[in-house]
Amino acid sequence: MAQRDRRYLILFMLPAVALFAAFFLLPMSRLVAVGGGGPSGVATYGAILTEPRYFRSLISTVLLSVLVTAATLVIAGIAGVFLQRNSFPGRSALVAMLTFPLAFPGVVVGFMVIMLAGRQGVIGDLTALVFGHKAIFAYSMAGLFTGYLYFSIPRVILTIMAAAEKLDRRLEEAARSLGASPWQVVRDVTVPALMPAILSSGAICFATSMGAFGTAFTLATEIEVLPMTIYTEFTLRANIAVAAALSIILGAITWAALALARTAAGSSVAAAA
Repeated sequence: MAQRDRRYLILFMLPAVALFAAFFLLPMSRLVAVGGGGPSGVATYGAILTEPRYFRSLISTVLLSVLVTAATLVIAGIAGVFLQRNSFPGRSALVAMLTFPLAFPGVVVGFMVIMLAGRQGVIGDLTALVFGHKAIFAYSMAGLFTGYLYFSIPRVILTIMAAAEKLDRRLEEAARSLGASPWQVVRDVTVPALMPAILSSGAICFATSMGAFGTAFTLATEIEVLPMTIYTEFTLRANIAVAAALSIILGAITWAALALARTAAGSSVAAAA
């Protein structure tokens, strides 16, 4: 009987193994081989640290992703807890509007940033009326930060709202009855209880910002981020080996962030239990 169960288990695992091999293992193996098959060989992978342009692109991408993740967690964390705990007229419409950017691709988000802070944008027109000159930041890191923040908040706010729904309000009431201030309740009770959701949604936000291309492609006239660098190396310079190596490095950083968040989120759950 045990042998038959083992056969069934292997039979059911075959489709998953085939999909894993076809859509992940083989493409990634090929990408690794291409990255190390250029004129510089395996040293191509070290080019991102030795070549100033690649290294600058890496640092810019990581810093931008960290800043977007931090800002998103603060904004979406506060908004998510507030929306979950308060009922008021128009709440459902507000939640729908906050999650509406999930329907937009990156190119549309980039176009909206241009309409907001581009040469003909609303912010430029307002600042021209008030200060006499236009404030234009759509085509800089500030514009890319705005675009990434716009499509990151919905992803995080939904996770925080779901986690806040399961919070035990009695723990916060007990902390207040023991003399804790509102800030201490948030710091010592609410945030630790939400930590698994914060870590998991933050990791997804970081990973999305690291690899986002559509918004960067729409805005990045003078912006160096890894997705744009990879695109430039592949299409304009025909430097396929470097593009493949940069892609592997980008994927490795993103995977490491997701793995670290999974481990930390598991530890948070265990500690809370």
